[in-house]
Amino acid sequence: MNEIERRRTFAIISHPDAGKTTLTEKLLLFGGQIQVAGAVKSNKIKKTATSDWMEIEKQRGISVSTSVMEFDYKDYKVNILDTPGHQDFAEDTFRTLTAVDSAIIVIDGAKGVEAQTRKLMTVCRMRKTPVIVFINKMDREGKDPFDLLDEVESELQIKVRPLSWPINQGARFKGVYNIYEENLNLFTPNKQMVTEKVNVDIHSKELDERVGKEDAEKLREDLEMIDGVYDTFDVKTYLEAEVAPVFFGSALNNFGVQELLDCFVEIAPNPRPTTAEERMVQPEEPKFTGFIFKITANIDPNHRSCTAFCKVCSGKFVRNAPYLHVRNGKTVRFSSPTQFMAQRKSTIDEAYPGDIVGLPDNGIFKIGDTLTEGEQLHFKGLPSFSPEMFKYIENADPMKTKQLEKGINQLMDEGVAQLFVNQFNNRKIIGTVGQLQFEVIQYRLENEYNAKCKWEPVSLYKACWIESEDEEELEAFKKRKYQYMAKDKEGRDVFLADSGYVLQMAQEDFKKIKFHFTSEF
Repeated sequence: MNEIERRRTFAIISHPDAGKTTLTEKLLLFGGQIQVAGAVKSNKIKKTATSDWMEIEKQRGISVSTSVMEFDYKDYKVNILDTPGHQDFAEDTFRTLTAVDSAIIVIDGAKGVEAQTRKLMTVCRMRKTPVIVFINKMDREGKDPFDLLDEVESELQIKVRPLSWPINQGARFKGVYNIYEENLNLFTPNKQMVTEKVNVDIHSKELDERVGKEDAEKLREDLEMIDGVYDTFDVKTYLEAEVAPVFFGSALNNFGVQELLDCFVEIAPNPRPTTAEERMVQPEEPKFTGFIFKITANIDPNHRSCTAFCKVCSGKFVRNAPYLHVRNGKTVRFSSPTQFMAQRKSTIDEAYPGDIVGLPDNGIFKIGDTLTEGEQLHFKGLPSFSPEMFKYIENADPMKTKQLEKGINQLMDEGVAQLFVNQFNNRKIIGTVGQLQFEVIQYRLENEYNAKCKWEPVSLYKACWIESEDEEELEAFKKRKYQYMAKDKEGRDVFLADSGYVLQMAQEDFKKIKFHFTSEF
């Protein structure tokens, strides 16, 4: 029980460029995991951000894959998942949200709530995941803090309660008053140092001396207004995902981050029960259960291997113990399970609920697989969405056919994109949710598998999985649409509709066939 209560597993989510990866770096700095914070887009500093370890991430200055990091802070064990913000990688982020107990949403103080943040918040609402909001970039000119709070309330459909308050912003930014701990944090722009904290009575002269008379008056007025407008903060409403606490700061200048972390470890939920198809699994059960929510190829460029990320849901995971792989019905043992610090990893002997364990995968895992001590359990809620962009993938170097095959298979297992084989001409079609995915696949095939591919256009509208209890009707449909029938990686029937009109007509003509737009049904 002690181990479970120490655990805090959360994801950092936001629109691209709001500052997720920079915030992750600063949290690692406080956790003592890194000595100097790297920069995401750095010209002067030679050190890049710890969590962006793929070559393509370093070149572009964006995250393309979720990375897992863990550190100890005070008496807590914190597991962070830094997710990609770019909408082309939204699927990776949706899956990550199934493996965490709470989330921190980062919002850019100048831009306010953006499209991607809204989508991700919808997923949090569906799962009743508690969220904390961090409003970043207060050292730049931005919107009025009260306007920002109103925007968060209306856009993300959740009540808010500020737990810290900025004193001015942009060039005149003086610092933040910490409402949760009732002290003042004064701002000195420095990326490597931590700021000074001062305990000041709000109504004293000392406040005027420290921040200037005008700003001190404004702060007093604002704080009175906050107490008038917002309910007193209650941890229970936060845990029930009804209220989101809000913090202000500047992640780049290391400001307001420690207040966020201190409050977070105190109030955030420890591992919660997980829903399986059969029953509810409680974290304190004695027997081990866990599920695979992500597979990554080539974390270590020197070894061509895959790693499956397993979220421990209950019991205790022990190295070398026999566990049942539910889908295969086979018993598996793991001699070298690992724990992560982005790309660096260390072998562990045991793990507790809330932890993320890396398991070496030689092709036995798929996303959504369950491991137990013998019980037949199926954890649910890891969908693949219907792709919206399609291209034929062709081999550009006939000498490297094997490498290309292997590369495509491993990248598809990661859930980067989906592979369909057209039944009419046997050509391979890759489907993705965004254009950027094609570039990432091409880049990784070349750099990690030494295989070259080229893309050819194919005009398709949507892929949908089809099934029917009426065998005859299914056969008739396949005959009529044989040019547009394909199989996915699991060998299931997929109909590739070339326009919205064709799809609509098909649904009207074949009433007994079910058309699915996610692969989970």
